[in-house]
Amino acid sequence: MNGRAFALVALALSAFCATAAGVDRVRVEVALDWTPNTNHTGLYVASERGYFAEEGLEVEIVQPGPTTSIQLTATGKTAFGISMQEYVTMARAQGIPVVSVAAVIQHNTSGFAALADTGIRTVKDFEGRRYGGWGQDLERVMVRTVMEGEGANFATVSFVNVGTIEAFTAARRNLADFFWIFYGWSGIAATLEGIDFNYLPLPDLAEVLDYYTPVVITSEQVIAERPELVRSFLRALARGYRSAIEEPEAAAAILLACVPELDPALVSASQAWLSPRYTDPGVAWGVQKREVWARFADWALENGLIDRPIDVDRAFTNAFLPAGVPSD
Repeated sequence: MNGRAFALVALALSAFCATAAGVDRVRVEVALDWTPNTNHTGLYVASERGYFAEEGLEVEIVQPGPTTSIQLTATGKTAFGISMQEYVTMARAQGIPVVSVAAVIQHNTSGFAALADTGIRTVKDFEGRRYGGWGQDLERVMVRTVMEGEGANFATVSFVNVGTIEAFTAARRNLADFFWIFYGWSGIAATLEGIDFNYLPLPDLAEVLDYYTPVVITSEQVIAERPELVRSFLRALARGYRSAIEEPEAAAAILLACVPELDPALVSASQAWLSPRYTDPGVAWGVQKREVWARFADWALENGLIDRPIDVDRAFTNAFLPAGVPSD
């Protein structure tokens, strides 16, 4: 589909996005972890194609922030949220009763990136360099883990808090040398801009960093009191992501129609890259493995990211995924 045709399809769909509400449906709010992007496409597809409506649901998508989605979901302000395994793990260690009910993507699509002219091509090249990030303990532990795994000297890395400045903007301003990005959005955007950069995927650097990000969350209270709501929501959402897997161009047009401020070229390219990664061959969408949760939780405890163990069997569940998906 060329750019003009893509834009026309998105324009034609935009009216639906604005009028998809139904008066006789159960109203459900979903809190995003970030601004809308292709990680969230299945939500918009399920809404536009009527999958939620067929389950008797009227779904509203709200955009608070990465940690706020946990707070809203845990307190019942929203029935569902989009978050990340690391935040769910930390929340559970603090006694916050959120539960991951589906993995949006089967593998971590984030990693470290650096402009090519820095000469950073391997973890060893982090030595003596500046990492630019948000100032989180998680970032330090991740950098230390991958560097120590390669016998590199972590103590030589300096950490710069660049806040909300986009990674490649910060790089071009020479604020830092390497950054943590999600390739499917920031990496694709940089490629479209013609930025020459090197990228080191986290799953290639340490097995423990191949965790689920993002995930769909709800609260223990919703699971206990409204289990059929969880099932019906996930039935529709799974259909949305399966549609995005099978028809990435159509899915991209739906996302752009519902969020028209997004860059059409970025949405199209990102969706084409990400759609095959929502799941693995032969694996149903949303499935989570206990070993992935246990591995990350043990690592988080060992590295002081949480101060007590969590019960991983209460942190996630496959029990509400559509029929045919294995339970925990």
